[in-house]
Amino acid sequence: MRILIIEDEQKIINFIKKGLEAEYYTVDFVLDGEDGYFKALNERYDLILLDVMLPKMNGFELTKKIRERGVKTPILMLTARDTVEDKVKGLNAGADDYLPKPFSFDELLARTRALLRRATTEKSNIIKIFDLKIDTASHEVARGNQKINMTSREYALLEYLARNKNMVLSRTRIAQHVWGYDFDTQTNIVDVYIRYLRKKIDEGFDKKLIQTVRGAGYKIGE
Repeated sequence: MRILIIEDEQKIINFIKKGLEAEYYTVDFVLDGEDGYFKALNERYDLILLDVMLPKMNGFELTKKIRERGVKTPILMLTARDTVEDKVKGLNAGADDYLPKPFSFDELLARTRALLRRATTEKSNIIKIFDLKIDTASHEVARGNQKINMTSREYALLEYLARNKNMVLSRTRIAQHVWGYDFDTQTNIVDVYIRYLRKKIDEGFDKKLIQTVRGAGYKIGE
C-alpha cells in the first residue's frame, strides 16, 4: 500500500515514514501544499497523511481542492489544532479522519489501517484467495497449512496483488506502489520479485495463483 505524507516538519516525517515502512507500507513525502496538490492529482496513493499548517497551501484548502478535482483517496489530517471547529472544518473540507498532535504511532497505525479497510472491499485484516491466507495486521502468510516467510518487499508485492484480486496490474503500477519510484523500463525488478513470489506461493501446489497476462502485467486469483 502506498502512502503520501504532506508535512513540513522533517522530524515528524522521519518518525512516521520509519514506522510505516517497518509495517511494509511504501511512503512518499512532500514538504508543502502545492507539491502535495500536484502529487495527489498525478499519482496513485492509497492514503494521504496531511498536516493542516503547510507552506504555500494549507491543509483545509488542499483537501477541498483535490476533492473538487475528483480525488477520492482517504485523507487523515494530522495537526496541533484540535478544537472542535478545526475538526469540523477539516471533515467538511473532505478529510476522512482527524488526529491531533502529539499522537502515538500505534494510534496513527490503527487509524491508517481502518481508513485503508474502509476504502477497499476487504473489511477485515484477513485476505483469502483459494487456500492462501494473508493477515494484513500481523503480515503472516500461509498457504494451506504451510506458513510462508517473506521479506518486506515480497510481502508488499503480495498484499498489493491480493487487494486487487483478479485485476491485471501493469509493471508500472506495481513498481510505483511497491517501490515508490517511477518505473524504469530498463530494470526487471518487478519480474524478479514475481519469480520470488511464485517460488514461495505456487511452487509445490497444483493450483497456481499468480498469473502472467502477456503484454499487460500480472494478477493473482483463484
